[in-house]
Amino acid sequence: MLNGLLLIDKPAGPSSFEVVRRVRRVFKVRKVGHLGTLDPFATGLLPLALGEATKLAPYLMDAAKTYLARVKFGEETDTLDPTGTVVARCGQLPEPEDIRRTAACFVGEIEQVPPRFSAVHYEGQRLYKLARQGVAVQPEPRRVAVHKLEVKEIALPEAVIEVTCGKGTYIRVLAADLGRALGSCAHLAALRRLAVGRFRVEAALPLAELANLDREELRERLIPLADCLPELNMVPVDREEALRLSQGRAVTAPANGLQNGEQVRVLLNGHLVALALVQHAGGQAVLAPKRVFLAMPQA
Repeated sequence: MLNGLLLIDKPAGPSSFEVVRRVRRVFKVRKVGHLGTLDPFATGLLPLALGEATKLAPYLMDAAKTYLARVKFGEETDTLDPTGTVVARCGQLPEPEDIRRTAACFVGEIEQVPPRFSAVHYEGQRLYKLARQGVAVQPEPRRVAVHKLEVKEIALPEAVIEVTCGKGTYIRVLAADLGRALGSCAHLAALRRLAVGRFRVEAALPLAELANLDREELRERLIPLADCLPELNMVPVDREEALRLSQGRAVTAPANGLQNGEQVRVLLNGHLVALALVQHAGGQAVLAPKRVFLAMPQA
């Protein structure tokens, strides 16, 4: 089986699902998923989870993401990105020093209203479906986290910004909100994802090169399950303990200072066999399995 993370550098054009579909088709892998959608016009890092790595998706999806965004001032589109129709024009462009000063105000926890053309649910329907039907709705604002926002370049009417943000942040909303805060209007003109957590686009395989790989070459490109969550402590176990964990049974935790409630990676001969929760009870610490993985290494 092919198990692990595959880092793809997606070009503009294909959707994230089309990239998933190519991997499934070319390498006959049934279980493939992506870790965060990139719109077709966007480029950059698209991590794919193959095989047992799909079980890690809930943990990896929460990782911070870094983007390089090109914001165009003076125009706003209905989609807030380059694929939409211009719905507003503002003749007065903001001054560069005002752009830098106002951009800094978006760092921290902020509120965003999800864009009309998005997959967010509203009363049981996707917002983009309602928008295409011409139905006007007002979704509730959401709290999102912007960890870093740096203005890299200004060449009016455009500015390039680098953003590191938490889950659920819309960069196109950030671009439009920046324009409004400056007394102007703006939309996202281009977007490139640079990083997801510790994974960087520099280590990714260009999508065009995917078809040149055979199955073994693809396997060599995969990031092993054991390396996908480096922030979690590692706990080695023997084969008997690994078997118990795979059956959903707890095993005794080593006496090495693991904290109660801590989540750890459990490894057999360097291979991830489980994610487990450390539980202290009656003076004894145990590893309670939360996710188990079928790729058990041979003896």
